[in-house]
Amino acid sequence: MRRPANVLTLVFLSVFLSSPCFSGAIVPGFDSTADGRNDDGTYTTGGCNNDSDGGTCDGTPVSIGFPINFYGSLRDSLFINTNGNVTFDIPLATFTPFSLDDAFRQIIAPFFADIDTRNPASGVVSFGNGTFEGQNAFGVNWLDVGYFNSHADKTNSFQLLLVDRGSTGAGNFDIIFNFDRVQFEAGDASFGSGGLGCLAARVGFSNGTALPGESLELPGSGVGGTFIDDGTYALITHRLNSDVDGRYIFGFRDGVYTVVPEPSTYILMLAGCCLLLLRPYVIRSRD
Repeated sequence: MRRPANVLTLVFLSVFLSSPCFSGAIVPGFDSTADGRNDDGTYTTGGCNNDSDGGTCDGTPVSIGFPINFYGSLRDSLFINTNGNVTFDIPLATFTPFSLDDAFRQIIAPFFADIDTRNPASGVVSFGNGTFEGQNAFGVNWLDVGYFNSHADKTNSFQLLLVDRGSTGAGNFDIIFNFDRVQFEAGDASFGSGGLGCLAARVGFSNGTALPGESLELPGSGVGGTFIDDGTYALITHRLNSDVDGRYIFGFRDGVYTVVPEPSTYILMLAGCCLLLLRPYVIRSRD
């Protein structure tokens, strides 16, 4: 009798064949609204258009589309800042990235650096709602964006997704950072030269309290030469809680960051359970 062995084969084939194939980490879409061209601006209704160095705008809160519990604060809107981050209380025009472990406000920063979209060759920030793995999501795109002072010889493409996981508990959600290209890490005013410099980008998030356990920075934050495409911690060739290079997933459950297994991990766990359950029959079939 060899039927149980055939069942095992089908189980493991289903595991590997169910693993998705990706051409890149960034998820298409989430671009129904585009910002204007500016240096240190924040999206404002109609777009933040400011040609001056350090040009800002008043900032308009943007609806997420669902509530998220971020360190105990229930949020349903945020400010989208040109310099690679979103904030919840007020806009952030700061261009030199500060340590997120010592942040003074709630911030989620997929790539906190001195981004400048004024050059016509640079892309602009865009955002919108969509879905990720069948769940409602809100996304912000920084695609083909340049750096200060109006440079576009090197560009970065990255994305922030906030994914609704309310089905697992009120306010539960995932933060996802997606990276397809990272060619610069600092602007000219951050002691950068040619997009590289010592006051380099920071990646992570913070509750703004400076308390232990209420912030997270990826290794390499603030260190020149680490996050760029050929760097030690190149963002496009590493991953976190994901099976896709360039994708970093942070699951927030009950208001705090919790490592949550990905769907493919659950499938592997199920396959392992099936193996244990069917093992006696497989052994018996060999007798």
